[in-house]
Amino acid sequence: MIRVLLDVSSPALRAGLRALLASDKTIKVMASPDSLDEESAADVVITSAARASFVNNGLGDSPSAAILLLSDEPLNVREMMRSSRAWGILPTEASVEELGAAVHALSQGLIVGTSALLFERESEPLSRGPLTERESEVLGLLSKGLANKQIAVALGISEHTVKFHVSSIYTKLNVTNRTEAVHEGLRGGWIAL
Repeated sequence: MIRVLLDVSSPALRAGLRALLASDKTIKVMASPDSLDEESAADVVITSAARASFVNNGLGDSPSAAILLLSDEPLNVREMMRSSRAWGILPTEASVEELGAAVHALSQGLIVGTSALLFERESEPLSRGPLTERESEVLGLLSKGLANKQIAVALGISEHTVKFHVSSIYTKLNVTNRTEAVHEGLRGGWIAL
């Protein structure tokens, strides 16, 4: 059971989110943030842009909870990447399916969101972390399930070069297989699904 805390400023938004999440029997919507105790700490906290200081100031009784921010403004990814917990951002008009998928992904420690809200404008390039631009491209194609030969065709490089990049990605992310590489890429914010 995924425990979700709704920390939004509007009672109407809170009621709407509660109704949307009620359709998923694996999600339990908890009471207000003021009623949390150690035994009932949330797995995921959904908050709105109006309550964004909640994200920056920590989670009080729920320090290990993942954060899902509902906002139509891009997120400061660099600040959120400093957080050790999972986080995400969805537009305020996100569908029921998107909301449910985000809650499930966050409960697994992944980063979620739309690329328009996750990544800064081109005038302010996002730091790619330990990966080069080409390695990030390869990792993005790995996340789509492409084989080395397919990646080589997509990027116009040799299959040997793809193997070199995959090996470099494994080393830099300290992983041993594609699944772990994609997981770390998502957690680090270097790729988005």
